[in-house]
Amino acid sequence: MSTIAALDQADILAKALPYIRKFHGKTMVIKYGGNAMTDPALQAAFAADVVLLKLVGINPVVVHGGGPQIETLLKRLGKQGQFVHGMRVTDAETMEVVEWVLAGEVQQDIVGLINQAGGKAVGLTGRDGGLIRARKLRLTDPLDKTTEHDVGQVGEITGIDPSVVKALQDDAFIPVVSPLGFGENNESYNINADVVASKLAMVLGAEKLLMLTNIAGVLDKSGNLLTDLTAREVAALFEDGTISGGMMPKISGALDAATSGVNSVHVIDGRVPHALLLEILTDQAFGTMIRSH
Repeated sequence: MSTIAALDQADILAKALPYIRKFHGKTMVIKYGGNAMTDPALQAAFAADVVLLKLVGINPVVVHGGGPQIETLLKRLGKQGQFVHGMRVTDAETMEVVEWVLAGEVQQDIVGLINQAGGKAVGLTGRDGGLIRARKLRLTDPLDKTTEHDVGQVGEITGIDPSVVKALQDDAFIPVVSPLGFGENNESYNINADVVASKLAMVLGAEKLLMLTNIAGVLDKSGNLLTDLTAREVAALFEDGTISGGMMPKISGALDAATSGVNSVHVIDGRVPHALLLEILTDQAFGTMIRSH
């Protein structure tokens, strides 16, 4: 970037103007995960992107995961992580680790990075302001509807009260949300971060939901990138098994958001520096866009 001439820099900024105008005052929910969370150069680029979006009048809300960090700590404690259809099995001890990693280590790292880049980030969990209410998830096997899996303290969202997020946004803060919900008896639930991001985007009436991943986007069976998908096409990819494993909660959440009023959902490659700016402030088709129809 240091070799870009001043005139070229001005040209780049001028080309971003229509997008800044179009999205000014709009909310963008960003699911932050994958390599973008663990590579220091990508972390810094992500934080700078989020701060820039806020400064040009767009309202970013960050929802983060923390799978690799949870896995690392579980291994240190001698526990083996288990997954059923992309959902982490969460017993009481694992739940303590999940809370400590997500609401402590990971969230505070992200808040610190954004603040270091010149923003004003505030960390939230589902308990803050009664943000995410949840109950125990009853996970039906997608291949055998008569089978139900017990995945422990994994929650499904029963309600989101976005007032604390809106209050922070209106006061120039950048909310950073950990995917932890609470139940009727104040019990904690581990909720899939992709699902939290999708539901939050719906409730906030977000302009876009952007999901950073470790792949270029949604790929077909031959490994080619699918850049533009409708809800019907996504359903067909589930049916024939093209979308499976860890991508299932991500894409089903994206589909829910796209069919519930979020203008567009983008699954983008978090391994690319400044992926957010490329997606939001340029006309380059980047990653996979999922539309309602």
